[in-house]
Amino acid sequence: MSRDDLVLTPLGLRYGNHRYPCSIGRGVLTRSKREGDGATPRGIHRIVGMLYRPDRLARPADWAVPIRPGDLWSDDVTDPEYNLQVRAPHQFSHERLRRADPLYDLVLVTDWNWPRAEPGKGSAIFVHQWRRPGYPTEGCIALRRDHLATICARLVPGTRLIVP
Repeated sequence: MSRDDLVLTPLGLRYGNHRYPCSIGRGVLTRSKREGDGATPRGIHRIVGMLYRPDRLARPADWAVPIRPGDLWSDDVTDPEYNLQVRAPHQFSHERLRRADPLYDLVLVTDWNWPRAEPGKGSAIFVHQWRRPGYPTEGCIALRRDHLATICARLVPGTRLIVP
């Protein structure tokens, strides 16, 4: 592990010389992730994308991509585009990326089960803003808004997210 890695620890998410309080999945940590289990998958994951709401915040990094109206993420195991970003209208089950709440105002996308997804192994694992301290996610890692912004301003594509 290097100081340039994001590392989940019992005390929070470590990045550089800092530890940031975070929330994980309601199903805690697992080595056998399944769609809908609410667990955060253990392993070494890469950050492969950064999405942000341009109507709510400035571009956090030069490689960040704006979330547009109609941007979705497929979470349907029968969808040929399962675990990929898609556009509305989309006939399969999906999650809206442009939400009314601020959870996805800034999102780091990991390579969990991506780009060639194995159906049922679980869709996107994001690093995003939390609802409130300690409130579990559906499997993602969530941080306080300003902590997430600080991390996003410094990391680069390919940064490792280590979940031991």
